[in-house]
Amino acid sequence: MPSRRLVIVVALFCAACDRQPPDHFVRVRASTIALTHARLIDGNGVPAQANQTVIIQDGRIRQVGPSARVAAPAVAQVIDLSGRTVMPGFVGMHEHLFYQLEPASGTRAVTAQTAFAKLYLAAGVTTIRTAGTVDFRGDLRMKRLIDEGAEAGPRIDVSGPYLHGIGAQPHPDEIRQQVIDAADEGATSFKAYTSLRASELRAAIAAAHERGFTITGHLCAVGYRDAAALGIDNIEHGIIHDTEFYSGKKPDECPNLSKVYGELLYTEITDDSIRQTMADLIRHGVAITSTLAVFESYTGRPSGFDPRVPVVLSSRLQSVYEDARAQVKDPNAAWPRAWARLLDKEMQFEAMFVRAGGRLMAGVDPTGWGGVMAGFGDQRELELLVEAGLQPEVAIRVATLNGAMFLRRRDIGVVEEGARADLVVVRGDPTAHISDIRNVETVFKDGVGYDPTALVAATAGTVTDYDFTRLLRWPWNAILGAWLLSVVIRRVWRARRRRPPVIAQEARA
Repeated sequence: MPSRRLVIVVALFCAACDRQPPDHFVRVRASTIALTHARLIDGNGVPAQANQTVIIQDGRIRQVGPSARVAAPAVAQVIDLSGRTVMPGFVGMHEHLFYQLEPASGTRAVTAQTAFAKLYLAAGVTTIRTAGTVDFRGDLRMKRLIDEGAEAGPRIDVSGPYLHGIGAQPHPDEIRQQVIDAADEGATSFKAYTSLRASELRAAIAAAHERGFTITGHLCAVGYRDAAALGIDNIEHGIIHDTEFYSGKKPDECPNLSKVYGELLYTEITDDSIRQTMADLIRHGVAITSTLAVFESYTGRPSGFDPRVPVVLSSRLQSVYEDARAQVKDPNAAWPRAWARLLDKEMQFEAMFVRAGGRLMAGVDPTGWGGVMAGFGDQRELELLVEAGLQPEVAIRVATLNGAMFLRRRDIGVVEEGARADLVVVRGDPTAHISDIRNVETVFKDGVGYDPTALVAATAGTVTDYDFTRLLRWPWNAILGAWLLSVVIRRVWRARRRRPPVIAQEARA
């Protein structure tokens, strides 16, 4: 009888191997599908159209038009979407495959590739850019599994590891080499982080552009206008992280952010300096990624707490979540009140940026204290964009076509003939009630319809700080396999030694 220790180890190994195949989550699969009588938001930012039909064939959109004129092919699986809305799959541009919490004991980052892939897809996010990673090779592995059909999830544009400033003095050559090495491993985009200085940022931008890739930044040591002049493609989070307005800013230094925020609280968004920065960003074609949901989580507003978040966490992390939440749950405390004002300023800025012709994109950034989660936060982001003053169709363009165009993918983020059949079907009318985007019934990716309820259910309690799937990765899979084999061999050998001796036939006679 094997020992209890061996049983536990084998069980853990088998649990890591036990993956639910994507077919388990599929609701609709047919070579030809007709979605009829739907309200259509096509992703271009134009008003929604009523009573439309979308014909899907072999994973792409073959025809779109009024249901009175577009007939379903005889071989099609017909789905009547009366009372439903169809829109493009969301293109999340500040997503992670890890989850971060900030309890009193300190920041904790937890890898969550398998769970987050399902959560993004369940929420209608069919394409993501991982704007930073704590497990680069794990993200690459998840992308490969999804591309091979072994896992359910969005298509992934994998960002390389965060690019940090190196040492007390700039080291642009080392930063350049980091970009080259990550690109060689499979990264297709890059992210500059707060401590990166101007010469290092210049080197990173040049190295990324030489490979045909884009680079974004969560900046601090370098201001936005300087970054735009250096050629950065994208800036994360918006105006409230731009340190160039801080009176004590020194070149190539990231100042104390509390002081930066403190000054911004008393600066009007219509200030000439902010308008000039906005004009510079637009003139250089620099996109901004909106992450309003993670900002809202610090305000203590009831809408900033999503009851679906702790359900995804293991019991161990639920207590950590509650510890972190306790620090921000009082909206009348000084820090949450300050964040509420900062959120309002950021919303004003983003609405102005869009109206001025800037390219705004959207993402959730599931970090901060832990209040936002993959997929769920993307839905809240859209609600906040509408609260900021954008029309629902414009907000949906921000979350779909704008990101697709930045990724140079004209075949996603839009509902039109020839595009990939990445579609979200929701109950209700988001143009009248933007919160209806939470009522996701089916998510199509490449023409395959996934069941969001099943996807979310599969993630319950799975986000934890113990990642047993690492046992399947090199070199741990080889080490564990060799150890298990040695245990089995030892037990077989011991069992043979304890076997009673065989008595010869003649001796028994």
